[in-house]
Formats: sequence, structure tokens, C-alpha cells
Amino acid sequence: MQQQVDLREFLDENRISPLQKFIIFICLMIVVVDGIDISIMGFVAPVIKNEWGITTTALAPVMSAALVGLALGAVISGPLADKFGRKKLLIVNLIGFGFFTLIAAVSTNVTELMIFRFIAGLFMGGVMPQAVTLTTDYSPMRVNARMVTLILSGFTFGAALGGFLAAWVIPHYNWHAMMIIGGILPLILAVIVAFKLPESIGFKVLKQHPKAEIDAIIQKIAPDFDTTNKVFVLPKPKTKSVDNPVKTIISPFYFLGSFLLWWTYASGLFVVYLLGSWLPMMSNEFGFSISEASMITAIYQLGGPIGCYACGYLMDKINAHIGLVICYLIAIVFMIFIGEVGHNFYVYSAMCFFVGMWMNGANSGVNGLSSAFYPVFARATGNSWMHGIGRLGAVASAFAGAYFLNQGWSASKIFLVLCVPAAGMVMALLLMKMIYSPQRMQQRALDDAKA
Repeated sequence: MQQQVDLREFLDENRISPLQKFIIFICLMIVVVDGIDISIMGFVAPVIKNEWGITTTALAPVMSAALVGLALGAVISGPLADKFGRKKLLIVNLIGFGFFTLIAAVSTNVTELMIFRFIAGLFMGGVMPQAVTLTTDYSPMRVNARMVTLILSGFTFGAALGGFLAAWVIPHYNWHAMMIIGGILPLILAVIVAFKLPESIGFKVLKQHPKAEIDAIIQKIAPDFDTTNKVFVLPKPKTKSVDNPVKTIISPFYFLGSFLLWWTYASGLFVVYLLGSWLPMMSNEFGFSISEASMITAIYQLGGPIGCYACGYLMDKINAHIGLVICYLIAIVFMIFIGEVGHNFYVYSAMCFFVGMWMNGANSGVNGLSSAFYPVFARATGNSWMHGIGRLGAVASAFAGAYFLNQGWSASKIFLVLCVPAAGMVMALLLMKMIYSPQRMQQRALDDAKA
């Protein structure tokens, strides 16, 4: 008679294996490339504006095109990943956004660039949610927040790397070269994922793939574990919507939590994308040169990886919700006082670094909160819908940034305005903590196991 083994308990009780570290590393590289590609427009925008002789307002649709595509792509890819697998969707998305980023490099006008960036965004939308989901599916829950924030630190690292590349590539070559770099990298990763990355073990167990396939992955995670006469299972969910993950995330139990996650993530993306996209131009119009503005934005993004790990540590050691609240509050403090530093390049860059550190770190931590909140059969959908709906905040940031700059607002005033959505995130997280207490979530898990 076969003995049933709970997959989640198995992962939680074993040390992180080389295979799991490899999966996390590849997911990190995927998010790094995602960060480079999404941030590209912010760095090339001032050059395109001058080269094509267009206004800041005309650039807003181009800046938002990829973000609209990201929102739609994330919403679409989640249910597909829960049905067909995380790995397959990752491969398709990497190929898609790499190809259309290359095509965007030969754009000759705003319309062409906007269309190609939108299509690239459709594919980009599924990349980060699936990387997060795959990481959670292979991570012990005791370090899940740190693993998720670790790979998401790659986004800000990639955006920072894009800034340093732009500061060198654009003056020596042109903006087209930046787009070519952004297109080649995901195509290389698509090949690596296709041949080296395993499918989610949780997905394989859920979909009842052949025992030999599951055992092969288990042996790589724990070589000494005897899989003979053992079958891996997941706790059977109480909900009747296991075959429809969309119904799960909007079911009575999960809906309010989903809404609060959407609100928090949308507000967070509004802040980080507005700064990531418009900080080069904000800094340029504040009196810094284009190269200095690119460096300032790169330094802002560079704070993100450190903030991601610091936030993940606080989430694991204190409490997921409270850890995020602390990070957002620190970011608010720096945004309030950044206007006091004047035009000193080094001090201004340092303040931007700390804003990026805590704001980007906390925003990445929301992904860890989302991954732990949803059951495995709806996890990809839950993460993807949060990303998709959250991208609406990113889309709004493109137009808001253009409006602020057209109104002649100073960088310090814009930072103060951004404190408002940041305060809203704090309120949403505290409310979610009150409603979804650990006791209530534990009882839900017990109910699922008994069903």
C-alpha cells in the first residue's frame, strides 16, 4: 500500500538543495532581465524626445504602452499557467517579449514604438508572476518571503543595470542599441529555461503527472529519500473551485484579501514606476545633466536589492504585514525630506538610494505576501491577477508623471505627493493583518486538509 506524503511538509522539513538554488537563481536572472527591459523607456525617453522633436505629453502613451500590455498579459497568463504549467508560460513569454523588444529597436515614429512596446508588454506581464510562483512552489515556507524578495530584488538590480548601461551605451552608440540588448537577453534565457529548468513540483503533483517524473525531481531535492511505495499529495482544498482558480481568488474568503493586495500593489507600482520612468527627466529638469540623471536613477534602483533582502528578513522574523508597514514608513520619511537636500548630486543620489531601497523592497515583499496567501492550485492566478491589476497603477504613473512635469512641479513636490499613495498602502496592510490573522489562516488550512 502506498504511503501519502504531504509535499509542502516535505519541502519545509528538508534543506534547500542545489536544484532549488538553481531554480531560484534562474528566476532571479529572469527578473533581472525583466527589470532591464521594463526600465529601458525611462532611459531612452529624453534621447527620443530630442531626436524626434516630440513633447513630454506625446511620450506618455509610449511610456504606458508596455505597462498596459503588462497588466493584460499578467491577468491572462495566470490562469493559463495554473492550467498548462509555469515553465511553458515562462518560455512563451520570454520569447515573445524578447522578439518584440528587438522589433521596437527599428521603430521610426511614436506609433510604431507604442505598438511594439504594448505587444512586448503582453508577454512581459507573465514573466515575473510565474517566476514568483515557481520560487514559492520550490521554497520552504520558513524562508519563502526571503526567497521571493531575493528574486524580486533582481528587478531593481536590472533597472539599475539598465541605468548604468544607458549612461555608457547611449552616448557611444544610440538608443536603438539599448533596445537590442533588452531583446537578446530574454531569448537567451528562454533557451536555458527550456532545457534546464524543471516544471513546478507542486503543479506536477496537483495535475497527477507520472510518478516517475515527480520522483526524479524529489531525488534531486533529497537524494537519500526513498520514494518507493510513496506518493506525494497536496492538502485537498475545501473550496469547490479547485478547477477554476479565478473563482477561488474572488471567493468570499479570499476576495477582501485579494482586493487589499491589489490596492497595495497598484499603489506601490504607481510610486516606483513613476520614479523609475520619470526620475531621469525629473532630475534633468531639476538641473542635472542627462548622464547625471541616468546615474541618479540607477542609484535609486540599486537600493532595491538591499531593500528586498531587508524587507524579506523583517517579514520572516517579525510578521509579513508589519515588516512591510515598517519598510513603507521608512520610505515615506525619506520622500518627505528629500526636498531639503538641494542640488547636491551626491546627497540627492543618496536620498534617492534610500527611497528606492525601502519602497522597492517593500513592493517586492508584497509578492511574498501574495504567494503565501493563496493555495497552490490558485497561486499563479492570484499572483498574476495582483500583477495585472496592480499594473493599472503603473499605467496611471506614466500619465501622472507627464502631468506633474508639464505643470512645472519640482522633484521635491512630486516626492511629497507620492507620500499619499504610500500612506494608503500602510492602511491596507494593517487592515489585511487584522482580518486575516494567523489563527484564521491556520484554521483555513486545517479545514482544507480535512475536506
